[in-house]
Amino acid sequence: MKLNAAYFRSLAAAGLIALGGCVTAVEVAEGPQQMNDVSQEKFEQDRQAILAMAGNYRVTFDFIESVSFVDSYELKDRKLSGGDEIVRILEDRGNYISLQHILVVGGDDKFPVKHWRQDWYYEPESVLVYIGGNAWEKRAVDPAKAKGKWSQVVYQVDDAPRYGALGAWTHDDGVSQWTPPAEWRPLPRRDATTRDDYQVVNAVNRHAITPFGWVHEQDNSKLILTGEPQTLVREIAINTYKHVDDFEVSIGNDYWTATEEFWKGVRAEWTRVESENDRFGLTVQGEPEEVYNQILGFANFVADGEMSTKEAVEEARAVIAEYTTTDIGALSDRVSRTIVAQKE
Repeated sequence: MKLNAAYFRSLAAAGLIALGGCVTAVEVAEGPQQMNDVSQEKFEQDRQAILAMAGNYRVTFDFIESVSFVDSYELKDRKLSGGDEIVRILEDRGNYISLQHILVVGGDDKFPVKHWRQDWYYEPESVLVYIGGNAWEKRAVDPAKAKGKWSQVVYQVDDAPRYGALGAWTHDDGVSQWTPPAEWRPLPRRDATTRDDYQVVNAVNRHAITPFGWVHEQDNSKLILTGEPQTLVREIAINTYKHVDDFEVSIGNDYWTATEEFWKGVRAEWTRVESENDRFGLTVQGEPEEVYNQILGFANFVADGEMSTKEAVEEARAVIAEYTTTDIGALSDRVSRTIVAQKE
């Protein structure tokens, strides 16, 4: 079934996606072939749920540690923050959808911050998953297990990968939601920059569409992997996205218009690394600020007219080459080697 412009206009009229602005890379293609009517209807329900996450939002990030599993550990204080964010459709090929998040932050002098990206694949042959120590691997998926399911792979601010999982969208009891099994993910920045008492998050990431937008619910177990694996503490997280238009949406749109081609080149380089290697990782451990600060800086130079897109992409490729490796065993930190061994 070919989706047309009227389909997207209907979603826009319902407030589910935003047309215009920086939605310039949308490409709609045929869905999977040889579906029966029931499968096709379910496939379209799934797609509409994913596309519904595009739009303009006021976001609340709420993290609460709930249960300690180590005697000496005391629960950390709740971390509550928020901001304004636009989510744009980068590409839509029917069975592949890519959504880019861009924050609009600051006080009187607002500015854009490129945020995370989520890529959705229908019935994928493999899923890129986190294996610890700032390393990832492509995990092959049995076609029978992939049937009717979508993978979500999340990328961070510099388009380096973060985590992936495979799950099914359901549409029962009036709720469209996607709930995968638990998978590993890197430490969030709020912990990676302030603590070193655990090494990886084992997370269930549920996405659910709501009347006001959508929510990203997390059931996180923070794992110690320096010896025998041990859950340090559990954490409940609810990131709430509420449709609003009362902020400077144009700041995010203008940034993406100015830097879109640069980020396209950066994504292409990370995609090349993924496609050519079953396993790869970063040579730096912990929060990889030295990687993403440089790449984000090149994007700012492009936005300000201080560097051409071509030059900036070349510089970004050089940074990616400098900080990536396919020799997982040679990663510098002892913990990363322990983590990889435990996943084999």
